[in-house]
Amino acid sequence: MSNQSLFSRRRPVLPPVLPRGEVLATYSTYADAQATVDTLAKADFPVKQLSIVGNDLKSVERVTGKLTYGRVALAGAVSGAWLGIFFGILFFLFSPTGSSLPFVFAALIMGAGFGMLLGIASYAINRRRRDFTSTMQVIATSYQIVVDPELVHRARNLIGEEPPVPTTPSD
Repeated sequence: MSNQSLFSRRRPVLPPVLPRGEVLATYSTYADAQATVDTLAKADFPVKQLSIVGNDLKSVERVTGKLTYGRVALAGAVSGAWLGIFFGILFFLFSPTGSSLPFVFAALIMGAGFGMLLGIASYAINRRRRDFTSTMQVIATSYQIVVDPELVHRARNLIGEEPPVPTTPSD
């Protein structure tokens, strides 16, 4: 994950290739790999020469609950209310008179009503195809930090890691 600022200058898009170099360390969680990169950054290591590579990607869908007409109606009403507030505030701001505040409330109620009706209608049409709510994630089973070969010894000294022992295939 990157934390790029809206005000940073645009960088050229890198082609989708795997980074080359030596494996500095392997971690079971992304947070551990990120903490190592943070440690190196605090030690003034050239972090542009590092990459975090996730291996063995898995798609995980976690079921969060059963979908019912009540949940669908509530979710539709909430999203419709937000849209109604948006249009109500636009009417209020661009009204020639300042007495348009009741429009905001009316737009909120109308938006919630339409959102609820559309949500219930959509659920009724698709009811038997998907009767549950879920979240989808793509996770890796391990994360490797890859560094340029010229800098691997310096990076290992900074984080206190021993070089990985190469394994030979057994016959």
